[in-house]
Amino acid sequence: MTAEGPEAGQGGDGEHDLLAMLPRLTQLSGAVNRGRLTERAMEAAGVAVDRPAMSVLVSLHVAGGPLRVGEIAARMQVVGPHVTRQVNELARRGLVRRVTDPDDQRARLIEPTAEGAAATERYMRTVLGWFSDALAGWSPQDREVFGRLLARFVDDLTAHLASFGDDDDRPV
Repeated sequence: MTAEGPEAGQGGDGEHDLLAMLPRLTQLSGAVNRGRLTERAMEAAGVAVDRPAMSVLVSLHVAGGPLRVGEIAARMQVVGPHVTRQVNELARRGLVRRVTDPDDQRARLIEPTAEGAAATERYMRTVLGWFSDALAGWSPQDREVFGRLLARFVDDLTAHLASFGDDDDRPV
């Protein structure tokens, strides 16, 4: 049986578990998207940028240091020109700045300004607070196992989908 066949997701060897997981993944996606998680968190945190710009700021925050545009694009799974447009707008608004790469004086890195870092911190506290509230009834062990397995699933699925070599279908 192949993953592309009509019987994919049905049968033995845990495939039933995978079939049962699909509606839950759709439900999660719907809760995040229909619930406008990003937009609501930005509003609650008083951050007035669009979703892609917030993704740039979050990528910088998670990295813990300045990044090249290409590195931001890779983390966001988008193309470089998309990030460049966002960086230009964020720089115009005083939320990020370009700095010289100490390892290559010709290259520029992007880093948040104090205002950009503060806005991102407010946003992250809001989102993490909501996640913490949702997991409040979970044991520390359940939270650890969930985090570990979710990271593994996302990494493995991302790597598998990347093997298809269809870079034009990356989300923006």
